[in-house]
Amino acid sequence: MDMRKLLLFPVIILIFFNCANTQAIDVIRYNISESHADPKQKYYIDLLKLILAASQDKYGEFQLKPVVVEMSQGRTSIMVQQGETIDVTWRMTSHNLEQNLQAIYIPILKGLMGVRLAIIRHDDMAIFSPNITLEQLKKMSAGQGYDWPDSDILRANGFDVIEGNAVSLLSMLEKRRFDYFPRALHEPWIEIENKSQFVVEEHFLLKYPAPMYFFTNKANHRLAQRIHEGFSAIVDSGAFNEFFLQHPVTQNILVKANLPQRKVFTLKNPLLSEKSREVLNDRSLWLDYFH
Repeated sequence: MDMRKLLLFPVIILIFFNCANTQAIDVIRYNISESHADPKQKYYIDLLKLILAASQDKYGEFQLKPVVVEMSQGRTSIMVQQGETIDVTWRMTSHNLEQNLQAIYIPILKGLMGVRLAIIRHDDMAIFSPNITLEQLKKMSAGQGYDWPDSDILRANGFDVIEGNAVSLLSMLEKRRFDYFPRALHEPWIEIENKSQFVVEEHFLLKYPAPMYFFTNKANHRLAQRIHEGFSAIVDSGAFNEFFLQHPVTQNILVKANLPQRKVFTLKNPLLSEKSREVLNDRSLWLDYFH
C-alpha cells in the first residue's frame, strides 16, 4: 500500500467515527409574547425542559428557542400545524385540535385546567353569595377568550358567554361587559396581582374534565416521540409530581383555593375525543381531587 495512504487511513477512520457519533442538536421553537408577558408560561417551559432533559440519553442535546411573535392560542396551533415558526404548543384539548395536531396524551396540569374559579369585580362581592345556584350563574354572563375551548364547553352547559381577546378580558370585566371571568385553578391570583378592583370569588367553582397537552406537528414524529418518552419517564420516576408540587405557579394551589369551602358545579365537556376520555381513566396522571 502507498505510504501516504497508509498514514491517512487512521485519520479517515477517526473522522468517520466522530461524524457517526455526532448528533444534531434538536432545536425546538415555542411562542412567547413580549408585549403581554404571562408569568404562568414559565411552568410549561420549565416542564418542557425537564421532559427533554429526561430523553437526552436517547435523543441527544436540545435547545429550546423562544419565538417572540404576538399570536393567539388558535394562531399558535395553526403555526404548528403548518410546520411554520414554532414546533410545539400547549393547549387545553378538544377533538378538533387532536385531529389537526399530534397530542402527547399526558395532562400537563394534572387536571387544574378543568377547575374554574371566578375573577369578579371587588364591588360585586355581595352578588356572589355562599348560596349562589347554578341557575343564577347561568343567568349572569361569563367572559372567555375567542379561541378557547372553554367558551364552547360553557355554552354547551347553558351558560351565557361573552367572548373577547385574551389580553382584553380583564379590561372588559372592569367595564362590566360581563359579570365574572372563570379561570383555571392556578391562574386568577397571578392575573389580578396588584389589581385591587378585582377579587377571586370565594364560594363556588366550576368543574369539568379538561386535559391540557403538549402538541406538535403530526409529521414531526421524532419530537412527539421524544416528548412522550421523556414525559413518561418523569411521571414514572416521580419527578413530574415533585415538579408540580414545587413549581411557583402550582405550589400549594389546592390549599390556596380553599376547595372544601366551595360549592362544586360539575359540567360536561362535549369536546373530548375518545382517546382523551381514556386518559381520564388513568388515575396516575391526575390529582386525586379530580376523580
